[in-house]
Amino acid sequence: MRLAVVGGGLQGIEAAYLAQKAGWEVCLIDRRSDALAGGLCDRFVQCDVARSKDLDRHMTGIDLVLPAFENEMALQSLSAWCRRSGIPLVFDEAAYAVSSSKVESNRLFERLQLPMPPVWPNCSPPLVAKPASGSGSRGVRLFGDVDRLQGCFPGENPPDGWVLQQYVPGPIYSLEVIGFNNSYRALHVTDLAMDASFDCKRVAAPSRLPPGLVRHFERMALRIAQEIHLKGIMDIEAVCSGGTLKILEIDARLPSQTPMTVCGASGLNMVELLGRLFTDRCHVIPRPPPATRGTIIEHVRFRDGLLEIGGEHLMTSGGPLHLETDFFGADEAITNCAAGKSSWVATLIVTAAGRSEAWRKRNRVIENLMTRWPVEQYLDPEPVSF
Repeated sequence: MRLAVVGGGLQGIEAAYLAQKAGWEVCLIDRRSDALAGGLCDRFVQCDVARSKDLDRHMTGIDLVLPAFENEMALQSLSAWCRRSGIPLVFDEAAYAVSSSKVESNRLFERLQLPMPPVWPNCSPPLVAKPASGSGSRGVRLFGDVDRLQGCFPGENPPDGWVLQQYVPGPIYSLEVIGFNNSYRALHVTDLAMDASFDCKRVAAPSRLPPGLVRHFERMALRIAQEIHLKGIMDIEAVCSGGTLKILEIDARLPSQTPMTVCGASGLNMVELLGRLFTDRCHVIPRPPPATRGTIIEHVRFRDGLLEIGGEHLMTSGGPLHLETDFFGADEAITNCAAGKSSWVATLIVTAAGRSEAWRKRNRVIENLMTRWPVEQYLDPEPVSF
């Protein structure tokens, strides 16, 4: 299989990593010459798909196209080209339109009567403000009281372009659904840990969510997939509070971090499965293999004597990244670390026989890093608590 991954950012890293695990040839396309995923591909093409007239030449021999970006104009251009060329595109435009709008997503949850954090003004502080469009933690703000909210957003609330909801503390979980034509399969639940800016800093599997709640999570995810007639893959995040799951958001695209974690824990490769589905090499979605190995994915940055665990935003300043094995005791790392560098970033991938063993192994990796590098301070920040 020859896969074109369009977009070399965080999603592109995920797609390229998993495609190469499947033994595929990866062509990475990005408008930037220093794309993060530049060291994880077989061929790199610098190209802006929103404006290029040379896609026919760049895509020669490609069997499948996977977009790994969120620019609407570029997505429309790429979709139109794939329709003309007949090359399958792993993208569901209609489902993405719903999931990329938190306003539309919340309306969907309300219509399906699925639990979610209450929306302002029908709730009390603390409040979380999220940009209505886009994904991830970009722009997320937390307000402990109404005065602070009014200081940032004076006048009528919620402000245009924002969603205000009650901040619900508790462990956060993620689950992917894959399929099409009303045939869907829920995959594995993973456990998420956030940094102080609510950016995901760590993913772990197998999940510690109780089995009854796992089944409930799966039913909610499958119901959403059926309602939006999903074609491809969707990620759903939920917080557990008081023994109840509340849906936070959905993303109808290949997510980052969780697919690598699921692959390490169970061997299930979501990119490989998507490729088989979109090229008609698989007509029945198989039951996912059990998550038998403990796996932890974590982001770390070393700079100016500080060794810091943090969200994906740490990785965006790293320039082209490459894959290393046995990275200071981690099974693998996606990193720009090299001899003589005084600062670097890495996504650590640690696996072991079980979740507890993986955590102990992860701790040894951190100890090894602190021994090897001149670390003066170590930080592993968490969201503020009320």
